Amino acid sequence: MIRVLCLVAVLVLATAAPAAAHNVMAGADLRIAQTIAGTELTVVIKGTSRVPGPLRIGVIAYEPVAAPRIGVEVRSVEDGRTVKGVATAAARDPRYTELKVGRTGPHELTLRAGNEVAVVPFRVLVERGSAGDFLIYGGFFVAGMLLVGGLLTGALTRRGPGLLLAGGAAAGLTVAVMVIVFEPRLPPAPADGAAPTVETAQAGGRPFVQGKVAALPARPEAGEEFTLRFDLVDGSTGRPVDDLTLHHEALVHMVVTSEDGKYFRHVHPLRTAPGRLEVRLRADRPGRYLAHAELEREDSGGQLLSGDFTIGGKATPQAKADQPATADPSASAGRPVVSPRLRPAVPVAGRPATIELDAPAGVRPWLGMAGHLLVRSQDGSFLGHVHEMGTTAGRLRFTFSFPEPGRYLAWAQYATGDRIVTAPFTVDVTASETLR
Repeated sequence: MIRVLCLVAVLVLATAAPAAAHNVMAGADLRIAQTIAGTELTVVIKGTSRVPGPLRIGVIAYEPVAAPRIGVEVRSVEDGRTVKGVATAAARDPRYTELKVGRTGPHELTLRAGNEVAVVPFRVLVERGSAGDFLIYGGFFVAGMLLVGGLLTGALTRRGPGLLLAGGAAAGLTVAVMVIVFEPRLPPAPADGAAPTVETAQAGGRPFVQGKVAALPARPEAGEEFTLRFDLVDGSTGRPVDDLTLHHEALVHMVVTSEDGKYFRHVHPLRTAPGRLEVRLRADRPGRYLAHAELEREDSGGQLLSGDFTIGGKATPQAKADQPATADPSASAGRPVVSPRLRPAVPVAGRPATIELDAPAGVRPWLGMAGHLLVRSQDGSFLGHVHEMGTTAGRLRFTFSFPEPGRYLAWAQYATGDRIVTAPFTVDVTASETLR
């Protein structure tokens, strides 16, 4: 019997199913990055275990917030029921506002800060009880009861009934073990509120997204606030795409840079309508600007959209101040402010290179990671984005493969207690290993 129980434990560990990277699981927290009211926020929707029941919503601030009180509204798409509240943004541990939801399924979260509004679709999910759990626990319970009964019967009476009870215990244990072995290989039961499974017309999944970039007004003046808009449409039907999936805690990661690289923004635009994403920006230098958007569509995979726009007028007196936060605030505009350690010292195109730089104590996760490295080719035709994968305190280490020789503009980002720090630098890449 001891051997059988040990076998059960081994099977449980050996057959545990790995978690999917982008799946939203019942009971898990949902984290959504948003650039709103001039700051970077992450909205946290706590997982709920029952409906009707409470839904807790908090807001984490990664930069000083001009309007720390964020209006929140949750609406059920199926019955239209709406509940409202106010969340207070906090740098570390948010104070959660509690709203009552009456059902599972599709909902919309509306955020209001200043005069900006975002509408984020999400699902209220509640885990269903598994029939496999009933068989496992039932099998162990029956096996235990029959085993005890068999031992008592064998000790007090004849061996025949005792063996019969022991055989029943073995059967119950066998059922439990078989369920443990085979249940992880079966498709999991969908949570209450999960989206229905729909077969796509294309065997390879949904078509990629086509995106159109526009600035409003069409040619903003240097120094004035403008709206950068991405309209997303299905590559096959031309209809608005409204089925983006969260990846690294955002629906879209947008990188906006000036052609010369002196201006850099990594932002997370607001969904203002189906298939429409918008973010408010300001640039104090005229010229051509590039916008890259990383996104993932359900049943389609990740892709990178790009576009450009132009800022007119003349540079403003605040042009020098319009730079990302840096590790060295006294650094001159556009010059590298850090000297990363590269291995090899001159990276070779197509081969992994290690980039390491110093970071202060107290770095906290942002977008699920301790650090982000964004790399753009000098002409803007290429953009790469990788993450810091865990190193010793005080250092950030990235691994990146530059696709071609040439000069690259790079920005390393991490979050401290009160801001997001951006450290720009350049990397020259060779096609030959002779310079290593």
